[in-house]
Amino acid sequence: MEEKKIMNFIFELGQLKRIKHEGWRIIGVENPETVGEHALRAAQIGFILAKLENYENPFEVCSIVVFHENEECRTGDIHKVANRYVIAEKEKVVKEQVEKLEGIGKEIFELWKQAEYQNTKAGIIAKDADLLEMAVTAKEYVERGLHYAQDWINNVSKTLQTESAKALLNSLKDTDSNSWWQGLKKID
Repeated sequence: MEEKKIMNFIFELGQLKRIKHEGWRIIGVENPETVGEHALRAAQIGFILAKLENYENPFEVCSIVVFHENEECRTGDIHKVANRYVIAEKEKVVKEQVEKLEGIGKEIFELWKQAEYQNTKAGIIAKDADLLEMAVTAKEYVERGLHYAQDWINNVSKTLQTESAKALLNSLKDTDSNSWWQGLKKID
């Protein structure tokens, strides 16, 4: 395979660092996180969820989450309200993205399909990681006074499939997003 094709794909993936999560703008977030930033924490959550669910290959789940938003390199982030009117042909986009990558491309496409269709245990865990990351982000926004973000948390609670994701979401209610650093500061 020609390395230039791989490099072109890598440059295309860089678009995820530039594309903002548009749904947050509806509730007044002026500078929401990028899709790439979302994917990083979602992949980390995916690994954790896989371990909590005793899934034998947490690296597979993490890889699925890393590639789960690939179509957005070309379509941008289409939030749920816009999705009522604008339907992206996600599968077509991802197929075209990876078709020149031969075997690697086929593997990426298979990873993407698992999250998109949730037809495997790994895909289900990966989707829960994606949703849970959005709920965590919503909690951060709620704490900053953007109370409409609570709607996302409420909707995610109806969608999660794994027991571990449901338990973590339940814990989210009673956890302040700043509590992780409390007590770590030292003043000399």
